[in-house]
Amino acid sequence: MTTDDTLHTLPDAPDQAAPDAIEAAAAAPASPPLYRTPVVLSSHDHAHWRLLPGDAAFAAASHAVPLVIGEFASAARDYPLVFVGADAAPVAVLGLQAEHNRFVVADHWQTGTYVPAYVRRYPFVFARTTDPDGHVLAIDADAPMLRTSGDEGQPLFDTDGQPSALTRQALAFCEAFTRDATATAAFSDALVTAGVLVERQADVVHPDGRQSSLLGFQLIDAERFAALPDATVLAWHRQGWLALVHFHMASLARFKDLLTA
Repeated sequence: MTTDDTLHTLPDAPDQAAPDAIEAAAAAPASPPLYRTPVVLSSHDHAHWRLLPGDAAFAAASHAVPLVIGEFASAARDYPLVFVGADAAPVAVLGLQAEHNRFVVADHWQTGTYVPAYVRRYPFVFARTTDPDGHVLAIDADAPMLRTSGDEGQPLFDTDGQPSALTRQALAFCEAFTRDATATAAFSDALVTAGVLVERQADVVHPDGRQSSLLGFQLIDAERFAALPDATVLAWHRQGWLALVHFHMASLARFKDLLTA
């Protein structure tokens, strides 16, 4: 936790590589997807900041969110899992139209479906420090559930200036997410190196006759995967990556479910 008295606007967090739109020409945003103004938390500057119980309205316009490999099994039951960008970052597809999240209903995540860790982490996020391996806890200063004055919500800091239980929980969650993000990057790098990914687009005709296309994502090609050398397959098995490949492939059946909205 930083004790700097100056409020900082941050560069991107470690998971920036996964864009919030599956479009071939989309440029990487200046801040992580969903975050507008991440700032380092300071007990001096944010002593009176509080957080209301959050809804999911902040994610209503996001038709894809980043994933980490620890949630592939759960996410694959509800969403197509695909890869985007030169780094093949995994994302969950949440809708087949730009700026439409099929799973946010009346400002809440659809009951009974898995909520990605990236969404549950919001509005907190880790930001890099000058130390390549260091991070500090930050928060989106424009988060709709944040209150910078008044008594609504849970405090971010106790009256003695120490992080509240809420903030400590957020710190632990962000630490776990960052560890998973590092492991995820290793898996994605292995896919790229092995050459098993192929570019695809989905041309969709909706039940009402509307047409849309989902562009710029990658899938694991079954034939390329089957042709991997035995040594690679064994290494991936020992890393736990073979299961991730199968979760990804099975998840693609969920594309048809996105046509219902």
